[in-house]
This record gives sequence, C-alpha cells and structure tokens, in this order.
Amino acid sequence: MVLLYGYTSHPHVEIETSLGNIVIEIYQNKAPLTAGNFLKYVDEHRYDQAVFYRVVNKNNQSGDNIKIDVIQGGLYKEHHPLELKPILHESTKQTGVLHKNGTISMARLEPGTASSEFFICIGDQPELDYGGKRNADGQGFAAFGRVIKGMELIKKIHALNNTNQILDDPIIINTMRRL
Repeated sequence: MVLLYGYTSHPHVEIETSLGNIVIEIYQNKAPLTAGNFLKYVDEHRYDQAVFYRVVNKNNQSGDNIKIDVIQGGLYKEHHPLELKPILHESTKQTGVLHKNGTISMARLEPGTASSEFFICIGDQPELDYGGKRNADGQGFAAFGRVIKGMELIKKIHALNNTNQILDDPIIINTMRRL
C-alpha cells in the first residue's frame, strides 16, 4: 500500500479471461489475511487456467430462502494440487469491507475453510456480511476487494446458461497478474 498525495493505493490485479479482462483492487490494509492469500495465488500463478464456473441468480436458488447474485471462480476441483491451506476467517465485522456491487470475497463452507475459491457480487448482497442470513453461522464471508473495471463482463458471465448453478461452458481465466 502506497500513500500518494493523501490517497491510499491498493494493489490492482487483472483477471484475463476468454471473454475479456477484469481489474480488481485488493484491500490488504483492511483484510490482510484474505488479501494476502489471494495475492499469493496470483503471484504464484496458481489461478492461471482456473475458471469462472458458477453463477448464482434469482432463478436458480429454489431451495434457498435468502437469494443472492454472484459469480464464482477458482481452481474448481476439490483437493486441487495448486490449492493452498485454508485461512482464518476475516469477517466483515472485522474488516469493514461489505458485500456491495462488485465486491470480491472468498467462498467457504465453515469459517476457516476458505482457500482458493472466490466470488464477485452483482448488486449489494448484505446477507453475505457478518450477521447476514445466507449462512446459519452468521459469520458471513471474507470480502477483500472490489472490481474497478469490467463489471459489464461480470454481468455477462452472470447471464450465461447454467445447470444447477454450474456454467454449461465455464469461462477460462487465462491468467491473473498484478498491475
């Protein structure tokens, strides 16, 4: 993090996909564990040839009372050889980074199980924050940055055909790199 003329500069990461590019800024100062984990995947090229594979929208959540809108990406395969150990959970109560439109956050099952899978919010998703009702534990998810370029591409992926939330044709992440 560099201070320029009184403004905080966050690391920027470009996600190059088969459909176009997305740029995100990472909040290392607010979510150091989660941001550090994500940047390690980026810096070690662990996300090269990963995929956006899941879309959750209002039409494909019939069993959920709390509806959300996100796209999910990552290594996709359980116990992938490039997967790092899970990290401690940094809740939105700790970080102050809320699940707003364009927020990037870590997917997880239980607190402390996030490792490689991440999602990007389409619209504000307060039920994913600490105290939200999307997970019974109320701990929410670990948000750590936001999209600063490419939300139109996120929305395009969100609208693609899927079967039970899994994209019929996953979108390849050719590479991720720091700018």
